[in-house]
Amino acid sequence: MVRNLGLVSIAATLAAILIPGESLALQQSSTAVNGQPRWGHAPAAPAVRTPATLAQSPARAFAQAQVQAPAVMPPAVAPSVAPAPSAPGPSASAPSASAPSEEEVTFQSNGYTLAGCIVRPAGAGPFPAVIYNHGSEKDPRRCGPPELARAYVEHGYAFFAFQRHGHGQSPGDYIVDLEKRAGGGNPAARGQRSVALHEAYNRDVVGAVAWLMQRPEIDRRRVAMTGVSYGGIQTLLTAEKGLGIRAFIPFAPGAMSWANQALDQRLAQAVRNAKAPLFLAQAQNDFSLGPSQVLGPIIRAKGAPNDAKIYPPNGTTHEQGHGGFAVRGGIPAWGPDVFGFLDRVMGGKVAR
Repeated sequence: MVRNLGLVSIAATLAAILIPGESLALQQSSTAVNGQPRWGHAPAAPAVRTPATLAQSPARAFAQAQVQAPAVMPPAVAPSVAPAPSAPGPSASAPSASAPSEEEVTFQSNGYTLAGCIVRPAGAGPFPAVIYNHGSEKDPRRCGPPELARAYVEHGYAFFAFQRHGHGQSPGDYIVDLEKRAGGGNPAARGQRSVALHEAYNRDVVGAVAWLMQRPEIDRRRVAMTGVSYGGIQTLLTAEKGLGIRAFIPFAPGAMSWANQALDQRLAQAVRNAKAPLFLAQAQNDFSLGPSQVLGPIIRAKGAPNDAKIYPPNGTTHEQGHGGFAVRGGIPAWGPDVFGFLDRVMGGKVAR
């Protein structure tokens, strides 16, 4: 399903003019799809995230509630003033080159039908693209974190998010449930089983990359990958395979699982074998700085443009320094470095 994100605010304004009593309901419905805020609309009042929404259980560091500010109705229009007729526009379900758009997709990977979403910039393409790997949360947003998608789209990148099997609308076993079932035995054996699960779920990522590379609107010569927490692990495992991806940007890979020595060693191996440049980022108040302390020197030793950086604290909690830093509040801090890294790797700024 394709959604033109430039039309919803027009619909809300017309509703306020023609049917004032129904404008609030229309504004609210136009900002959500399946109960989630829609990226790229222009409501009168944007979504508001407060520190309290970020302080969730560490086991669900990325399942923070998204609090939507109340919609504000446009000024009333006197009944005697008739609205000017408007020219018919394209259907809201048709893609448009004049505004960013979302398309919900499904594709086959690793024996599963996985749910995903592409957010495209305005224009005809082909676009460079960023593939986003979500964390361990059970129900990640199908179209990815809206602030993160917006940041990449505003820099000219298509943003592709998808749900690994057992997450969201993708069928299968949820990895955290499998890890809990494998909780018996000694710590070393549990650690090895956890690594094996991450390797199995990485097959979803491999299939997602192959599917995206066939899309006509994607410039397959300029594709990058990012992810946070479990998604950071997936990003590094994929970096070892390469798959034609030009750059990898892991945030806090394994920071909540750093006591697992088998995982630490596996990620170090993936970093050493990475087929493309890496930029690793964490905030000072993450759950553990082990990823930066252990993997950072290996990454920097590979030479420029490879880099790893620890940023000042984001918020006051570990959750805010973990997922919140990667996909919301930390974007102003890491954005210049990450987009500068991408410019160097891609051979110049992306036209937008």
